[in-house]
Amino acid sequence: MELIQLADSEATHSWGFNLGQSLPAGTTILLEGDLGSGKTSLVQGIAAGLGITEPIASPTFNLINEYHSGRLPLYHLDLYRLESAEVSNLYLENYWDGIEVDLGIVAIEWAERLPYKPAKYLSIQLIYNNQLGRTGKIGYF
Repeated sequence: MELIQLADSEATHSWGFNLGQSLPAGTTILLEGDLGSGKTSLVQGIAAGLGITEPIASPTFNLINEYHSGRLPLYHLDLYRLESAEVSNLYLENYWDGIEVDLGIVAIEWAERLPYKPAKYLSIQLIYNNQLGRTGKIGYF
């Protein structure tokens, strides 16, 4: 996995912006990291890079927020409140396979709770350290 140093939430947002400008339709991003590590900030940057101008909030209670105003749809999922067995009943493959929804970008916070993964995905692990700021590890699988 490639290691990227991110000084603060602005750097995290900027990195996400650059990703959002270059990601192709059908990209699934699996996000992992503790509370406050920058997962939502990264997704906000991705949304901005896609040209989405509406506010991006963490879907902790909604589970899934959909945004259709950018160059590609963004499906933002948050699995924090769910157990793996509950996640199975959501049929998330419909999002990354483009079944019943337009193929777009799928960003999943707390992805470690997924009982299964898509065939191809981008894995991003964010770590926050009081002295070093944020660090992002990115891998393509």
